[in-house]
Formats: sequence, C-alpha cells, structure tokens
Amino acid sequence: MINRIKSLFALVLIWLAGVVAAQQQTLQSLAPFKVGCAINPDLLAKNPSYQSVVTEEFNSITSENVLKFGAVHPQKEVYDFAKGDFLVAYAQMHHKRIHGHCLAWHQSVPKWLSEFEGDSAAWENLLRSHIRTVLTHYKGKMEAWDVVNEAFFDNGTYRQDSVNAPHRYITFWRNHLGEDYIARAFEYAHEADPNALLFYNDYGQESNPAKLKAILAMVTDFKRRGIPIHGLGLQMHIGINTKDSGIAEAIKQVAATGLLVHISELDIKVNQKKDTAIIYTDSLKALQCRKFAFVVEQYKKLVPKKQQYGITFWNVGDGDSWIVKWEKIKDWPLLFDVNYRKKACYSYFYDALKE
Repeated sequence: MINRIKSLFALVLIWLAGVVAAQQQTLQSLAPFKVGCAINPDLLAKNPSYQSVVTEEFNSITSENVLKFGAVHPQKEVYDFAKGDFLVAYAQMHHKRIHGHCLAWHQSVPKWLSEFEGDSAAWENLLRSHIRTVLTHYKGKMEAWDVVNEAFFDNGTYRQDSVNAPHRYITFWRNHLGEDYIARAFEYAHEADPNALLFYNDYGQESNPAKLKAILAMVTDFKRRGIPIHGLGLQMHIGINTKDSGIAEAIKQVAATGLLVHISELDIKVNQKKDTAIIYTDSLKALQCRKFAFVVEQYKKLVPKKQQYGITFWNVGDGDSWIVKWEKIKDWPLLFDVNYRKKACYSYFYDALKE
C-alpha cells in the first residue's frame, strides 16, 4: 500500500512537472524560426519587467533606434556606439541573434547631415564612410543589417524631391546620388563585413502592389548584376482591417525571390481611425488576435523553411510602441500590455507557432 502511494505520488510529481514545463514554454522555445523584438536599450537596462520578457520570450533582437544614422553618427567626425555596444553585449550574454537597423534611411538623420553641402562625390564618400565605419565596428557581432530602409513611395517610385512630398518623406540619398545608391550601399556593406546578411526593408508591401512590384524588380536587377542582397524585410505595420489577401500575397511574392524573408517590424493597429475615445473591446481584441495568428500561419505556409529568417515585433509592450509614442494615439498593437503582461493575442500567436 505504501509503495502504491509512493508510485502515485511520483506520478503526480511528474504530471506537475509537465504542467510547469508547459507553462514555462515561451515563444523562443516553441517557434521553428527566430522570434524577436526591436529593443530600447534604456528600458532593457532599467526596467526589470521589460528585460524579463525580452530575455525569456525572444531569441533575436533588433536595434530599434540606436544605430540609425542620427543616433550613431551625431556629428560629422563623431560616432557613438555606446548603446549599440550595450545591445551586442546583452545579445552575446544571452545567446540571442542581433539584427542591425538601419544604415541608410530618409528619417532619423542628424542636423549636420541635413545641412551637408557637397557635390555627388562628397555625398558618395559620406555614405560609403558611414557604412564602412559602422559595419567595421560591428564586424562579426551583427548577424544581419537592414542596409537601406524605405526607399520607395507607395506608388512604386523612388523617394525624391517632389512638390507633393513634405521634406521628411524624401531622401537626399536619391537626390544627390541617383537611384543606384541602394545597390552601392549594399556593396559597401558587403565589403566591410562579407559575412553579414544584408536586407532591404520597407513597409506597406501588403497594401501597395506598386511598391511591392518595384521592390521585386529591384531584387531581380540586383541578382542580375551580382549585387549582394540576402533578404527582404516586410515590416508588417498593419491594422485589424488590413486585407488578409494582401498579407498572403506579399509574403508569397517575397518568398518567390528565394531570399530570406523577415517579418521585420510587426505590430497590429486597432485604432485605425485615431479615435480619441476608443475602447479596447473584446470584439476588437478578437479581430487583432486572429490577425496575429494569420500572419504566423501564412509565414509558415508560404515561406520555405530555409528562407524563414524570423518574425520580429517592433518593441515589446504597448506603451513602448511607436504607434502610441510617435503617432500619439491610443492603441494596443503588441502582445504585451503596458505592464509587460501577456495579452490574449499572445495565446493566439503562440498557438499559431505550434500548429
């Protein structure tokens, strides 16, 4: 009788251990590919709840803002790698992949760059020097980089001076160096770190067929010319009303290039009309949760495993999101709330990973 009780007790303990283990499963332990988030190093260093979620749930991190041109190259002769180095050290300590973002973009530039005067040769040297300096500093430490970010308008044309485009939506790189600055940026990056994976990254490809077509044409041209490009980033800043057909088609067409496919900046907006009185109702939550699950399902279905670079969220908790901070609207676009607690959508995303 005593032995039977001991056996039953042992079985109960094993069952409890299994329950605990199941409860402790995280996104990174479950996903067949890397699951990541863009990181604010100040929050990572100072907020224990933020750090706990990042450490436990994700196995890839992206440098959200600290390696953009304005942050890392604040003065013409000055580079500031302190916060980027902090992220690298954290990634190495916790065995996480780190993805650099980004080398050439039309926003987040320092004042000195916006005021820079010089001929095309001077601009070329500036771009080349910046890329080489940053890539050389992080050589062997960053697995990949978003080399050029958002070089196209939604209509598929290159960003350039236009009477219809406010200054912050144009790119002086195109204005001073021509369209092929993109290819040269990839070449400069490859020369500086031949082992780094190089991505082109852009938003709205799921909603703007002309932009998607232009990006795919650029990839075809790069392949023909031997330009070193290894992956494409689908930012996937979407909303609960974004058409599923557009999401699936963008993933399908990007995967057809044979390049690595990165869902690179995922968040799902609920408040698409910028309603100041909006309430995060159960019906809105349900729409959002199903959309998160759909993105995962289509990524797994349409992207061959060898091309699955991973899915990255654009920061961690709702309160950290650029949608709340930069657009200054009420919203709940991520899997964790303002206190870094799992939301209902976490379970949908989690379940979609394991199915």
